[in-house]
Amino acid sequence: MIRWVLFIAFVLFVDFYAFQGVKTSTKSKFVYAFYWLFSIGVLANVIYQLTTFNRSTGMSQAVMFAFGLVILSITPKIIALLILFSEDVFRIVKGVFNYFSSNSSSKVFLEDRRVFVSKVALGLAAIPFFSVIYGMARGKYNYQVIEHTLFFDDLPTAFDGFKITHISDIHSGSFDDAEKISAGIDLINEQASDVILFTGDIVNNTADEMEPWIPYFKKLEAKDGKYSVLGNHDYGEYARWKSSDEKEANFQAIKDIHPKIGFNLLLNNSVYLEKGTDKIALIGVENWGTRFKKAGDLKLASSKIAKEDFKILMSHDPSHWNTEVKVDEHNYHLTLSGHTHGMQFGIEIPGIKWSPVQYVYEQWAGIYSAFGRYINVNRGFGFLAFPGRVGIWPEITVITLRNR
Repeated sequence: MIRWVLFIAFVLFVDFYAFQGVKTSTKSKFVYAFYWLFSIGVLANVIYQLTTFNRSTGMSQAVMFAFGLVILSITPKIIALLILFSEDVFRIVKGVFNYFSSNSSSKVFLEDRRVFVSKVALGLAAIPFFSVIYGMARGKYNYQVIEHTLFFDDLPTAFDGFKITHISDIHSGSFDDAEKISAGIDLINEQASDVILFTGDIVNNTADEMEPWIPYFKKLEAKDGKYSVLGNHDYGEYARWKSSDEKEANFQAIKDIHPKIGFNLLLNNSVYLEKGTDKIALIGVENWGTRFKKAGDLKLASSKIAKEDFKILMSHDPSHWNTEVKVDEHNYHLTLSGHTHGMQFGIEIPGIKWSPVQYVYEQWAGIYSAFGRYINVNRGFGFLAFPGRVGIWPEITVITLRNR
């Protein structure tokens, strides 16, 4: 109950503060009415959705849309608030100076807000407002193919030029546009990679979320196979179940999805990819996270392979690499992860790469290296909670292995 009170208080505080800029910029009562109807309507809707949705199936699309509207409403106002607050600090400092200054002829302690500053605040606030609208309308399906070439001293000769397509975080329960999903799958196939590797979170919570999309994902093609692992959402941890048997049945149904779409699900297990007499080891662990489900067993997953083998590890959560994998004596050459989504919000332009998620995960998007080992953190194919993406687009990674 306390968190609800704090949430409502915060939202209303931001609303009232940002409204000061609106009042300074215009005297239109129509604008005032629209501002408050929209703000209160968004707040009322998210409270209604969160208090009435069916928790047995987890977060619904209606709840995600309500979250999206909250972000659409509150983010621009926070930008405006920061500018207006800066002006208020200046006004107060100036007022205090005038009050104690004998040379001051001003009788007003706190001067009126400047129209120019308020208009600048609203103008800057419009940038995230329209960015969020774009992110919800189109950004969530704005698939980007990101290519990397990685060089290794000990890559078997036959695998020089071997091409991997890495996808992650499908989150099929969030999908709402079959045409866009079909286009994304076609884009994956266009890469004509040797193998497709999927690093978990095929659903949000329940197996039936993926049922309508099985015919689409069955179309994925790779001549040397398709392999997958589980993510934290695949265990049904975030839904409310009537019994442990019901939860276990859902978990089994989620595992059964993978062969239905042609993927070999690796559950703390490994396989060899072979070309002639050369081979590389592909290892898949169950979810291993410092904050979420920890079912992965790296030692068990690697028990069938030799220490000197060239290894590719699939592990959903990049905290696994940062905590355990990168220093393991078995030398996992390349780790593939997802999970972070790049928080679906950030800035990626030449010279700038930023997202709030970087304060939680040290490796959160793209290629990182340590001790001669690499990890790729895929930004995700789907989306969750916020029904959009702003600046951090859905990703299809293509990694080419080369022998140095």
